[in-house]
Amino acid sequence: MRKNVIAGNWKMNKTASEAREFVEAIREKIPANDKAEAIICAPFPYLPALVEATEGTEIKVSAQNMHFEDSGAFTGEVSPVMLKDIGVTHVVLGHSERRELFAETDETVNKKTRAAHAHGLTPIVCVGESLEQREANETVELVRSQVTAALKDLTAEEIAKTIIAYEPIWAIGTGKTASSEDANEVCREIRNVIKELTSEETADKVIIQYGGSVKPATIDELLSQSDVDGALVGGASLEADSFLSLVEAGINE
Repeated sequence: MRKNVIAGNWKMNKTASEAREFVEAIREKIPANDKAEAIICAPFPYLPALVEATEGTEIKVSAQNMHFEDSGAFTGEVSPVMLKDIGVTHVVLGHSERRELFAETDETVNKKTRAAHAHGLTPIVCVGESLEQREANETVELVRSQVTAALKDLTAEEIAKTIIAYEPIWAIGTGKTASSEDANEVCREIRNVIKELTSEETADKVIIQYGGSVKPATIDELLSQSDVDGALVGGASLEADSFLSLVEAGINE
């Protein structure tokens, strides 16, 4: 059975004290369970403190990006070796904001995904279409292409351990969401791509999240869908009570 993975993407938000207060508010309230996993995706400066603060809890800590090289003359970048060294377990790759604002490409997403696996990090690979692409009925074609590119040259075992997050760009931070049925349709198509690349057995293992203005009020319906295995959450993950509600929905689904 696949877990519901609830990942809170803080983006470029919070101070160090706010990050500590958030963890203090949730660390004792997420029980050990086999239904859901909670992940905090935090800015680079807070990662070491969050890893320390969540030690011995059910909470995992993720970076929001990384470089694909182990080291080198890449001023301002952070490597997978560094993330692994401080105890980070996951890394978000190819978020639409990285693609749109920082020239992330399918090729760099693939390089980063392979580098993450090489160093024992779990990649959360984001894919999704713009409003224009959706209105042009290009969603399936685009998402299939992004998934195929991201997983290029990965083994079946690595693919099984990759989390895919379907995030329609038009629904991120806008208050708009795809209907649960629409979200599930695209998530099912992602699973079909993985099946074609590997096998039905591998495809059945892959966790596929939905992201895009997810809130406690909408999470239950999303998680009831056959191919939605959790959520990558932005704004609703910034408040401790809201994040806990999302995780609790994952446990109780």
